[in-house]
Amino acid sequence: MPGDEAPPTAAPAPPAPIARAEEFMWLTARVLEQRRFAFHFLGAGADPVDAALGAYLGGDGGYGHGLDPDLRGPLSQPLHTAHALRVLDSLGRCSGQRIERLCGHLSRVSTPDGALPVAVPAPRGHRAAPYHPPHGEPPGELLATAPVVGVLHRNRVWHAWLFRATDFCWDRVESMRHSHPYELQSAAAFLDGVPDRARAASAADRLGRLVRERRLVVLDPARRAEYPPAPGYGPAEQLFPHDFARRPESLARGWFTDEEMSRSLDFLAAQQQPDGGWPVHRRERSPDSSLERRPIATLEALLTLRAYGRLPGGAATSPAPGPPR
Repeated sequence: MPGDEAPPTAAPAPPAPIARAEEFMWLTARVLEQRRFAFHFLGAGADPVDAALGAYLGGDGGYGHGLDPDLRGPLSQPLHTAHALRVLDSLGRCSGQRIERLCGHLSRVSTPDGALPVAVPAPRGHRAAPYHPPHGEPPGELLATAPVVGVLHRNRVWHAWLFRATDFCWDRVESMRHSHPYELQSAAAFLDGVPDRARAASAADRLGRLVRERRLVVLDPARRAEYPPAPGYGPAEQLFPHDFARRPESLARGWFTDEEMSRSLDFLAAQQQPDGGWPVHRRERSPDSSLERRPIATLEALLTLRAYGRLPGGAATSPAPGPPR
């Protein structure tokens, strides 16, 4: 009858970021990233993550087999180690005999100054990304050493290898006058984990000034063109405040104002793509590595947004390590 028309139905709300990301992960991610997503956001256990990570463990105690998508082949590499330790840290399992064997492996592949090279020379023609060429005697680098040392200290691991590696990191961090964004990101990871908190805070304050003075971070995403990428970086390979301070308790959080951090997190949240995943702004090394890195970038984006209370959708909380000491 006239006048009895049903009221118009409201359009359904768009899926929450986690729901959109979940579909993306099931359709595109490696088993490891699928297990990590289920652990962090779906209430699944840690054992499946641990088992998936174990597939990348080599007989020498290190990690290889393309765990870091940019480094291909079975050879254990320092960048794989850093990736594995971040996963174990998130599970609360960065201890025990496995870590003891890993530190033994790091001792064997370290340079004479106790540091880790970005890439260990590959025998028998193992392939690596073109920006990690093998060298006969590669130098130790803060980029590779600092994240490993930081996580091990964060978890109160003690091993003879750590003494010289820690000294190397302190020397590089405290003498740093020039750098690039990824190295400074690694330095921040080191400072967030080392036991000497007063020394770390002092070093972080100086690095924060360096980051800003050298314009190595995009402080306003709406003005990205004013922050040219560092030499050797891709056209869109820029870092933002949330890339340095992935958690609010990071020392790098003090490098940025509340307004700058808020703009950065707004930008990060808006970067979710129609397929549910986040983009990779790093220069493409190969089609395979880029495809595998997008789920990793998606996990990192979701974890950062959740750490800052920016993730709607009822994400389940999962065990997380405590704040840096």
